[in-house]
Order: sequence, then C-alpha cells, then structure tokens
Amino acid sequence: MTELSTAWEKTAASPKLAAHSQRRRFLLGGVAILVAIGFLIVNGTLSNAQYFITVDELFSRSELTGQNVRISGAVDGDTISYDSDTLTIRFMMANIPEETENLAQTLHDAVTNPDASRIQVVVENQPMPDLLQNEAQAIVTGSLGPDGVFHADELLLKCPTRYEEAIPNQIDEASAG
Repeated sequence: MTELSTAWEKTAASPKLAAHSQRRRFLLGGVAILVAIGFLIVNGTLSNAQYFITVDELFSRSELTGQNVRISGAVDGDTISYDSDTLTIRFMMANIPEETENLAQTLHDAVTNPDASRIQVVVENQPMPDLLQNEAQAIVTGSLGPDGVFHADELLLKCPTRYEEAIPNQIDEASAG
C-alpha cells in the first residue's frame, strides 16, 4: 500500500510543478520582452540624440562617408538647378554653426562668406519645392559619396524670412514718436 500512496503523491504533485514551471516561463518571457523594449527605446534615443550634423563635421569625420547621415546648411540660391525630366535637384549648401541666435542672419552670413565650407547636394526623384531658395536652411538626409557629392534621399527646408512677423506701421510709428 505504500507503493500506491507514493504513486498517488507523485501524481498530485505534478500539476503543482507544471503550474510553477509555466509561471516561471511566463515571467521569463515577460522579462525578456521588457528588456527588448528597453533596449529598443535606449538605442533609438541614443541614435537620434543629435538631429543633424554640420557640413564641417561631415568633412572632418571621414568614417561618415557612405553612411546615412542628416546634415544642415544654408542653400546658395545661385547654384540651384532642376531637371524636370529626371526630377533631379542640385545645389550647393554652405556650413552653418550648430547653435545660432539669429538664424536668418546666420544663413545670410554663410551664403555670402566665400570661405565657408560648401557641399554639392543632389536630390533625385523629387519635385522642385517652393521653399528651395537662396538662404533657406536645408536639412538633408542621405550619404556622402566618394566623389564628395552628398546624395540626399530626403530634403527638408526652412525659410526663416517667411516666419518673421512684420511689425505693423502704427506700432513702428508710435515707438518713434
């Protein structure tokens, strides 16, 4: 009779062990998912910590050649060309510093400075944007080719003169008098 009771105890203990084992697997799976989500959040945050780099930074870091990067600069309006047959935009972009107090003045200074670093930008398969004009801020995503030309997949433009508020004449005259 002891053999039967031992067999019965083993059978009764089995569901408890199975439930405990399933709970452990569920917890381990949950922890693995949380670790993976945490890794993705941290990795995404670190890789996007800097929104863009400058033209000078791109030239000074040779390891970035061929890699997908985002750079910012001032559009030199005299160099803009557009081929409507191939939807290809070409222009020169001058270096602007990362931090600036007056963006419109900084863009103007960059374009008019003959000593500012410049890079040729080529954007293919994109219609000519209205904001692509002289002294606009361009943020381009793409890669620097071995030929020194930046091949952009994405072109974002910001024209600070469009967003400056004009002072009404009455306020201007009132402050003068």
